[in-house]
Order: sequence, then C-alpha cells, then structure tokens
Amino acid sequence: MYKGLKVAVVTPAYCEEGRIGNVIRELPAWVDHIVVVDDKSGDDTFGAIQRLGDPRVTALRHEENQGVGGATITGFDRACALGADIIVKMDGDGQMDPGGLSAMIEPIRLREADFTKGNRFLHTRQLVQMPFMRRIGNVGLSFMAKAASGYWSNFDPTNGYLAMHATVWRILDHQRLQRRFFFENSLLLELGLTRAVVRDVYMPARYGDKVSHLSERKALLEFPRLLLRGFLRRILLQYFIRDFSAVSLFLLSGIFACAFGLAWGLYHWWHFAQLQIPTPVGTVMIAVLPLVIGLQLLLQALVMDIQNVPREPVQREHGLAGDGVNLSA
Repeated sequence: MYKGLKVAVVTPAYCEEGRIGNVIRELPAWVDHIVVVDDKSGDDTFGAIQRLGDPRVTALRHEENQGVGGATITGFDRACALGADIIVKMDGDGQMDPGGLSAMIEPIRLREADFTKGNRFLHTRQLVQMPFMRRIGNVGLSFMAKAASGYWSNFDPTNGYLAMHATVWRILDHQRLQRRFFFENSLLLELGLTRAVVRDVYMPARYGDKVSHLSERKALLEFPRLLLRGFLRRILLQYFIRDFSAVSLFLLSGIFACAFGLAWGLYHWWHFAQLQIPTPVGTVMIAVLPLVIGLQLLLQALVMDIQNVPREPVQREHGLAGDGVNLSA
C-alpha cells in the first residue's frame, strides 16, 4: 500500500514479449496489484507475463485486439474489482519511468486532484529526445485538446502515463471512451464533463528502440475531427443544458453578431460588384461593426471559459478522502 491507499498499476501490452518483464520488475514493492492486459499480441507476451511469478500480477488476455484504450478499460475495471483506491496506467513498452509513480499519486492522495498525467513538455532537457514530428504534432493537438476538454492549464494530452482515483473511474461514461489511440484525449473530454480536477506532473519519457504504433498522418486526420466534436458537445452540455450563464449569453450574441455581419457584408459586396460601383461606406460599417462586437463577445466567452477550470476534486463530493477515510461516515 502507498500511505494507506491501495494502488493498482494497469499495463496494456501489445507485442511486448521482450519488454514486459522489465516493466513489471521495476515497479515498487508498495504497488498492491499489477493488471497486465495482453491485447491479442502476435508474440508470446501473455506467456512472458505468466512466467514472471509475481503474486501481484493479474494477467488478462483479449480474444480480439481492442486497441490501447480497450485494453486500458479492461484493466481499470479489473483494478476496481480488486479494490484499488488509485489506479495508474503504465504502458508495457518501458518508456514510462516507474520512479515517477509516487509523484503521480501524491496529488490524488492529498485530495488536490482526481486525475494526474505525465507532461513531457515542462522541461526541455529531456524533450529533445522526443521525435521532432511528434513534438510538432503534440503542440497542435494540445491546444485543440485544451479547447475540447476545458482543461486550459494542461498540456501533452496524448501522454499515456496517468493516474486517477477509482471513484472517478466509476462515474465516467465508459461507452464514450475511444478504444484506440484517441483514448487519452477522450478520457480528458469525459473528465471535463464530470468536472474532475486534472493536474500535470513532470514525467520525461524514455525513448529507446521502440517504434510507436501511432501513425502521425492518421492522428492528423482523425484527432482534429474528434476533438471538434468533443468541443461542441462540451459547450452544449456545459453552457446550454446543465447551465445557462454569461458565457452562454456571450456565445449566442457573438455568433449571431458575427453571422449577421458576415452575411450582410458578403451579400452587399457581391451586389455592388455586379453593379460595378464602390460599396457605400455606411454599408461597409454595418458589416464591420457587428463583426467587431461579435468577436469581442466570443473572446470574452473564451476568457470566462478559461477561468472556469474545475478546482474542487470530485472525490470530495463523493465523500472519499485521499487517505482512504470515508468522510461521510
């Protein structure tokens, strides 16, 4: 146990026969359960897990490949069934340093956060080890993930080194979590809707000879579409269904003003172009003024959304203390 809390490490593994043993052996002795999910590997990963002989290890195997998200969901469900208080995800490729486990767990134990995740961008010393194209892609995707999830102060959304309180996992909508490489981003989207507190922890990755299964081209094509859908869903639920606040009013007014100004301007630009005469100044101003006001309203809505980041941990609301004591007792 870790300071009175039962900790489970979930490790999704795909074709990691030569690495999974070292990953498990490096885990601290205070880890209570290690749930390793073999996602129908093409090698003997499952046999390598079984040969470890560690009594803490629970070996699971998918009959069909479900992706890293599907394997993680299976592992988290089993960790909850084993009675874990805190669940940590560490991939089976050895790129996540087990020495950082306590740093991931502490904010949750102290009830300062419901969910923590690694951030490889907090320091530049180890950042140079990250492939250049992945660095560029992470910057762009991180900004889109901020807008989609509402976690404007968090970065590196694709980082798979993460931990959460078991209570938070139980209240998430698991059906909306993506089973493939968008899993971490979809997890942030669902956490945002539950108003869970998320904190970044400096966690440099260890890049070795492992080749990532994630295609940068595929991520570039799929992730923006999924993040846009997540953004629209969050705005609709958070500001128009669950509540109606000043942000809602600014959004509606700003969108209407911008739409009116754009439509008015385009129509009259086309109309006077057909007549081959200059557009009157007054007509131009009728288009420009709503656009300027609309953009100001949308910017104000953005500022207020940034200030609306969750700050009260969900585990407190559900009567669970970080030291394992039930506050409602």
